[in-house]
Amino acid sequence: MILLAPAGARLEPFSGPLICSDRVYFELIAEMQRLRGMIYAADGAIQPSQLTFSGRHVSQADYESWHLLTVRWDGEILGCIRFLRHPNTVHYHQLRVSDAPPAHSGDWANGFVSSISSELEAARRFNFSYVEIGGWALAPELRGTTEALHAVLSTYALAQLQGGALGITTATERNGSASILRRLGGRSLEWDGAALPPYFDDQYRCEMEVLRFDSRKPNARFSSTVDFLRSHVATLPIFCPGERSVAEKAPGLFSNLLQGFAQQTAAVPAFS
Repeated sequence: MILLAPAGARLEPFSGPLICSDRVYFELIAEMQRLRGMIYAADGAIQPSQLTFSGRHVSQADYESWHLLTVRWDGEILGCIRFLRHPNTVHYHQLRVSDAPPAHSGDWANGFVSSISSELEAARRFNFSYVEIGGWALAPELRGTTEALHAVLSTYALAQLQGGALGITTATERNGSASILRRLGGRSLEWDGAALPPYFDDQYRCEMEVLRFDSRKPNARFSSTVDFLRSHVATLPIFCPGERSVAEKAPGLFSNLLQGFAQQTAAVPAFS
């Protein structure tokens, strides 16, 4: 795993190699967007016309977010998760999820808005940030593997390293994504004592759920793994935009880093 950090991100909790290079950062962003475009188009979630000419699935949020990438030792990106971190002063209408279909549903709109507003109030009480998780894509060879589960659980670790967070994600029922996230600690939004139901998303053409999470409360079954991953994520290589650095003068640096960290990954405990 490696991390991509947005411009201006706080890096104090992290002790791994830091590579500040516009060229390397934007190349990694582009490769991640190509993976996402390939996976989403193959799954029928988007039309090829929604991609750039080079096959990239581009979102403005990509450049404002952290990204956790699962990368093969030779540099090929096999998985990605976007971690858009907001201060707890963020307002509902500033969230990407405010454009989700339930926000405009006559039956559930009020409950949806009120439920998320309640989550934001809780984040302020706990002095937590508020996080939108998205952009999840996995190459077929990674699905169902320990590496895939480690990547998802690492979002808890990342939130804990950054002082704790409440968060939200829209999860598709295609490929079992929503059920996987539930097993790892995701929960339904609730309002007036009832869980908000799944909905059909015309854009992605499938049933979806909006799930919430609390960085303190992964599924208890995986708590020890998250504890280990917190230490592991703190030492991952971080790539960020910035001034010219050694990465641009040493093209082999990226591959060398990956080979070194591939050996460390083997030490992360598996679970059943």
